[in-house]
Amino acid sequence: MGMNLTQKIMLHHLIDAGRLPKAGEPIAIRIDQTLTQDATGTMAYLQFEALGVPKVKTELSVSYVDHNMLQSGFENPDDHLFLQSIAYKYGIYFSKPGNGVCHQVHLERFGIPGKTLLGSDSHTPTGGGIGMIAIGAGGLDVALVMGGMPFHLPMPKVVKVELTGKLQPFVSAKDIILEILRRLTVKGGVGKVIEYTGEGLKRLTVPERATITNMGAELGATTSVFPSDEQTRAFLKAQGREYHYSPLSADPDASYDEFLTINLDELEPLIAQPHMPDKVVKVRALAGTKVHQVGMGSCTNSSYTDLMKAAFMLKGRKVHQDVSAGLAPGSKQIIGELIRNGAWLDIIAAGVRILESGCGPCIGMGFSPPSEGVSIRTFNRNFLGRTGTKSASAYLASPETAVACALTGEITDPRDLGIEYVPVTLPEKFNIDDSLIIAPSLEPEKVEIIRGPNIQPLPLKEPLSEKLEGEVLLKLEDNITTDHIMPAGAKILPLRSNIPKISEHVFEVVDTTFPARAKEKGGGFITGGENYGQGSSREHAALAPMYLGVKAVIVKSFARIHLANLINFGILPLTFKNSADYDKIAQGDRLSIDTYDLKPESELTIVNETKGEKIPVIHPLNERSIAILKAGGALAHAKRVKS
Repeated sequence: MGMNLTQKIMLHHLIDAGRLPKAGEPIAIRIDQTLTQDATGTMAYLQFEALGVPKVKTELSVSYVDHNMLQSGFENPDDHLFLQSIAYKYGIYFSKPGNGVCHQVHLERFGIPGKTLLGSDSHTPTGGGIGMIAIGAGGLDVALVMGGMPFHLPMPKVVKVELTGKLQPFVSAKDIILEILRRLTVKGGVGKVIEYTGEGLKRLTVPERATITNMGAELGATTSVFPSDEQTRAFLKAQGREYHYSPLSADPDASYDEFLTINLDELEPLIAQPHMPDKVVKVRALAGTKVHQVGMGSCTNSSYTDLMKAAFMLKGRKVHQDVSAGLAPGSKQIIGELIRNGAWLDIIAAGVRILESGCGPCIGMGFSPPSEGVSIRTFNRNFLGRTGTKSASAYLASPETAVACALTGEITDPRDLGIEYVPVTLPEKFNIDDSLIIAPSLEPEKVEIIRGPNIQPLPLKEPLSEKLEGEVLLKLEDNITTDHIMPAGAKILPLRSNIPKISEHVFEVVDTTFPARAKEKGGGFITGGENYGQGSSREHAALAPMYLGVKAVIVKSFARIHLANLINFGILPLTFKNSADYDKIAQGDRLSIDTYDLKPESELTIVNETKGEKIPVIHPLNERSIAILKAGGALAHAKRVKS
């Protein structure tokens, strides 16, 4: 039997390539490229420095500035100078503020079919739109890879999504991934790669494919991937990089673990309701709901294709007087193309505010909606409080639906506007200007690293104790996101390189008293439900709780990246052997756990000293993970292995 595309790329990059591993088996793969962004990159490069490696050992590493661009104080610009100087010294390309969103720019200028990419951003799987195995991870994992180490993960299952038919007018790639989220939920992709096949994909451009792979992160998937075909060739040719093209696809008789079929002919405009990306309904089901704000852009929907669709719909029309509409373009390249063809003027003339070419409102970094406001966003996440306004309701939709809402002032199916649909085609050649990408220094020994006062030393974790004791500091429900654990936004993101300061905001979305209580109690435990830690790759959601003394997290199940981050920072991850035992632990209970006999597939016992009960728990740890925990985290373990 033949191999699917995921297996082909994985097999080519396996450190031990003797055989194709089965799903669930631990594997280590060679990573060709890495990317970081400024919200996670500062800490990642501090960790890379600690390894003592003189230069990155990947084929290509790129440091992007696209998150913390609101320069309301010294913190963000200081971080940018640090990032630029460290990139210049250690062999890393640096994409300056204003060049664009990391995933969009990487797709345009660096993505190569068949390569592996590891990024310290959960939406790194965007690269799957060009035929890469692109995986999001915590910054420490990226630092280790840049230091020459492999990336460790369980071999994922592979889900075949067959696309048939073709998209109808005003139905887009965003509606495809929203439909998959509706069917599979935010937990449906955990431990899996979503691989796209079928006749329907032949009409999808690389930017449209990238929208789908980008938001595959919301499924909890390890990554998503499209084949490399003539659409890929056309995109690379337009970027002046046709030499990077190679055809890649699954074998005709390839096997898969799961199957899903989407008939594009039958798909309608969809929308995700607050506060979860899988709460998907047809747009017409919510028609008439008053809208206060419309946000367009983000790494999901800021491509040339998306913005041209918006421009065609806005041409000669005005945004409704009760709506504030804003647009964050994906890259400087896209802005230039739209200025040259006149579409930029159509967008501005319609009354759309132009925001910076960055992540901005998607992470609550400006352009927040009003109190109790309804915000329609072409972004990928609508978690509680992520907009910067906790009382607001954020909905996720396609650019076509977003424009329809902006024009009417209420949720509107774009097919009901009664306007002509204009198909969008990619330019045969984009204008290439890489002047905002700084190449590494040819004389790295002369480069001085610039460190502002907000950049604090890395906090260290003690090796795992043979007995953990403490109080349950917080009990949480299902689907707790990294936004719940470590919020983003204009107030908090600038503190990413200052762990003592940022730790003051841990869990403030759900309990503002948590940081003070954790310090007062000398640390303790967290309990939660299913899919704990879904969402962003931000390792600060593990690093800051570690700093506050969190010793173990006990839940029904973990999201992939957050689980890895907990291990990397020495926090013991445990799951209830019986889900019903979740009810046997309350906030404030005092627990103890003996860990001296921690082994792969072993069972541990939690003693609830408050209630006098014993609760069996299990863990997902292999020998390597246990060694990392016992060393006090991945950085300490890497130094030990290196020495």
